[in-house]
Amino acid sequence: MDPDLMMVVGLVIGGLSIPSMLGALTDGRVPRAAAIAVMIAGGLIVLAIRESPGGYAIGDIPDVFVDVVARYIY
Repeated sequence: MDPDLMMVVGLVIGGLSIPSMLGALTDGRVPRAAAIAVMIAGGLIVLAIRESPGGYAIGDIPDVFVDVVARYIY
């Protein structure tokens, strides 16, 4: 799997887990599904950083996201 794709999927899963976690905490439930999603997202992000030759800088993240989306749309 491409490191850029792993980074984008990890960021998307991590972002989507936030509402799930907040909803579970608001209802007084244990956020099990959100915790699993956060672990998966973290694993994908760490894998992407390890597999990428130069790593990622914070400023590179938007460019990586746009490149991956453009690659799969066009």
